[in-house]
Amino acid sequence: METTRKRSGKAPRAAVAAAALFPLTLTACGGTASSDTESPNTLTIQDYYDEVRDPIYHSCAKSVGVDIEISHLPGRGLIPKVLQQSSSRTLPDVLMLDNPDVQQIAESGALSPLSDYGMHGEGMVPGVVKAGTYAGTLYGLAPSVNTLSIFYNKDLFSAAGITTPPRTWEEFRATARKLTTPDHYGFAMSTINTYEGSWQFLPFMWGNGGTEQDITTPGTEQALRFLVDLQNDGSISRSSIIWSQDDVNDQFVAGKAAMVVNGPWQIPALQEQKNVRWGSFTVPTRLASQPTVAPLGGELFTVPRTGNTAKMAKAGQFVKCLVSPEHQLETAKITQTVPTNPDVAEEAAKANPAMATFVTTVKTARSRTAILGPDWPKAATKIYNAVQIALTGKATPAQALRQAQGE
Repeated sequence: METTRKRSGKAPRAAVAAAALFPLTLTACGGTASSDTESPNTLTIQDYYDEVRDPIYHSCAKSVGVDIEISHLPGRGLIPKVLQQSSSRTLPDVLMLDNPDVQQIAESGALSPLSDYGMHGEGMVPGVVKAGTYAGTLYGLAPSVNTLSIFYNKDLFSAAGITTPPRTWEEFRATARKLTTPDHYGFAMSTINTYEGSWQFLPFMWGNGGTEQDITTPGTEQALRFLVDLQNDGSISRSSIIWSQDDVNDQFVAGKAAMVVNGPWQIPALQEQKNVRWGSFTVPTRLASQPTVAPLGGELFTVPRTGNTAKMAKAGQFVKCLVSPEHQLETAKITQTVPTNPDVAEEAAKANPAMATFVTTVKTARSRTAILGPDWPKAATKIYNAVQIALTGKATPAQALRQAQGE
């Protein structure tokens, strides 16, 4: 899904977390071309950012007592590269992965358990631990994460006489109607036919009790009906089916949408817009008693099985340093994300009030792979297909979900 954090010089689309996932066909990797005779004092670090995290890497390298070689790859090229490296036994010592990819790579046998290095996920929000866990074993942890909330235009709210953000779907629908004029839509979100569209739909689906195990349940049908109703009201543009999250943010900045679903990676761009007064609130649920359940985005750090036990031990220390409270806060500041330790996250929200809504949402956020594990991409495809079918009027929400589910 998933920011102003950069993937090799390019801002990630869809909260980084909504990036494409690649099915793996690797055999288990018990070791690589490395050997125990190779010096453990130089670690290779591989991610899909540019130099934005490098100061933190160097800080942890100094703490652990190693030299580091950093490799920044294009985001779209990371998983194919990891596949090739695992096959040729040339995996890096520390590997950063988008959180939905962790279980797929772990399933291949390419990663070592973090418990080998004294990490068990204590003090982190549950969603992060689940995101890094495969078959009951923890393989990855994140210093910070992202999620989704609603940004709103304060001036357009005032002009419409709206004083408080909506909490329920009924209130949200009424608010969107009031905000819809010939000059702007009341609401905008990405419903594009990619994982990005699924990512944006999840807060409505999950918050209403829907499940990816079977998208034909009443909770998901009600969520999809809600979006169709908003579109039928004229509160959502019919162009949402081709908009990315960045397109949605452009609509918001241009004053063409009064409310939008988006993530904290948009905050720096919004702060540059001196003519846009904005705020944020959690994604509404159908009933006020329901908690907001949004998807968890962001990257986890892992220790690949390289065959060099001494280097793997150092790599484990390095990852432990990266996810320490001190570096969680530093990472959150430079990447506009939420620390994974709730206490550190509250500290971050005090330092940057714009992050407060996201800090609240992360507490109940869910990993997309928490239930289905490596099979999540299949469900994500069903979800965005159903949303597209319903919003284009080809079928009712119930029919669209059944069709996408394959019934």
